[in-house]
Amino acid sequence: MTASLLPPLLGGALIGLSASLLLLANGRVAGISGVVGSLLAPVRGDIAWRVLFFGGLVTGGLLLAWLRPVSFATPASLSAGGVSLLVAAGLLVGLGSRLGNGCTSGHGVCGISRGSVRSIAATLTFMATGVLTVFLARHVF
Repeated sequence: MTASLLPPLLGGALIGLSASLLLLANGRVAGISGVVGSLLAPVRGDIAWRVLFFGGLVTGGLLLAWLRPVSFATPASLSAGGVSLLVAAGLLVGLGSRLGNGCTSGHGVCGISRGSVRSIAATLTFMATGVLTVFLARHVF
């Protein structure tokens, strides 16, 4: 195994371990849109673990930015129009997450591992839409 494969392999293992521990300890699926979305309309007694989960995501990102700032380097080709496109894409992903009753992390990481047919269909739809979007953006528009 080459050294360049080790970080993504370890990252994937940590994501799987984290999702498994959350499911075993709390009986909850580690779907980011559901975890964060429920913080916007909190339910009494169901807030602390969500705040800790979200705080861990933010802290992990900040720690990575501090330890390895090149991971967050912005490409020189990203213009003001590119930023607008990124914002629009983020909003569309959020809308898709709500329409699909879950996000890529919930369906892709947790749902597929549980053998959920709905999650497999949702993940195939996410992936096909992503491939189509990249093709259209690079070759048609």
